[in-house]
Amino acid sequence: MTQFQSPETIGLSSERLDHVYHFLAEAVQTGKIPGAAIQITRQGVPIEPRSFGRLSLTTDSPPVQPDTIFLTASVTKPVTVTGVMLLVERGKVGLDDPVCSLIPEFGVNGKEQVTVRHLMTHTSGLPDMLPEDRTLRGQHAPLSEFVRRICALPLDFPPGTNIQYQSCGIAMLGALIERIEGIPLPVFLEREIFAPLGMMDTALGRQALPTERIAQVNIPSEMDGKSWGWNQPYWHNFGAPWGGMFSTVSDISRFCQLFLNGGELAGVRVLRPATVQAMTTDQTAMLPALPPSVRAGQSWGLGWRRQPTSEWAFFGDRITAGSYGHGGATGTVVWVDPARALVCALFTTQPSASSEGLLGHCSNLVAAAAI
Repeated sequence: MTQFQSPETIGLSSERLDHVYHFLAEAVQTGKIPGAAIQITRQGVPIEPRSFGRLSLTTDSPPVQPDTIFLTASVTKPVTVTGVMLLVERGKVGLDDPVCSLIPEFGVNGKEQVTVRHLMTHTSGLPDMLPEDRTLRGQHAPLSEFVRRICALPLDFPPGTNIQYQSCGIAMLGALIERIEGIPLPVFLEREIFAPLGMMDTALGRQALPTERIAQVNIPSEMDGKSWGWNQPYWHNFGAPWGGMFSTVSDISRFCQLFLNGGELAGVRVLRPATVQAMTTDQTAMLPALPPSVRAGQSWGLGWRRQPTSEWAFFGDRITAGSYGHGGATGTVVWVDPARALVCALFTTQPSASSEGLLGHCSNLVAAAAI
């Protein structure tokens, strides 16, 4: 059983942490979010996770627990990228290899020069989602059909000349792992990342996770009544490389701590220190064709978004420059502040929690708790 430390012993203020917890409790009480869980870690030591609200919108729904499992949405992206980086470490692929050298059918319609690095930094020129994304979901199309159609797409701009957030690129990274390793991506991630890190309540797609512990997302109106929505069996089983991971705040905190530790956790080394450095430093600044105005607006490592950024409200504005993390459309955020040795994992079930500022405001309160 995990032994949690008192906040002050690891440089956190109990009084200021109470502000964090009061903020989330009030957000539930006022109907801003149905449910949430949070875990904060400092100096490699976690404090006890807290939970708020209920698993679903019904009044008789069980309460969210500290070990409730959430659909993390795009928090999945840095995990998929980490999987590819393991293959880079093993010499099976290079960051500047053309994607079509491993997936030949991708090399059409101007995509011949798209590299693995472009996919990881959102500079490939691919769109975020396929134009027919919702149609395919409505047909319950398999992931392989999405990948086939991505391979046929033209680019929105030449690779390396702009930054455009794109789930299609992460889908191709998942396909890259499957092509090289010859096994499904969920199996690879379980074997290489989740199991070694002791992330026992994490999977890409629901897999064998207990459904009674999974929180229901307060779905937006366009998903209401649709068989492809976030709470439906189709999406639970789809295993999207860009947004289909299920996890708890404690599990994802372990994943984040891995990076703060230079690639090792509890005596288990998953990544080499040089890999961690590459993933968490500014990669977009190194792209010669990227205009200065674009570089000034956002900074990407490999899979991780870096602070400061002028576009995302997930991180708030109190974490230090050089911090990194990711947010998800279901109302989730994780971030790592190396200067403070601070990790925050905040999962909610409210998709608008980012756009309405809730995740950013809560992140500010967490950052302020560091003594």
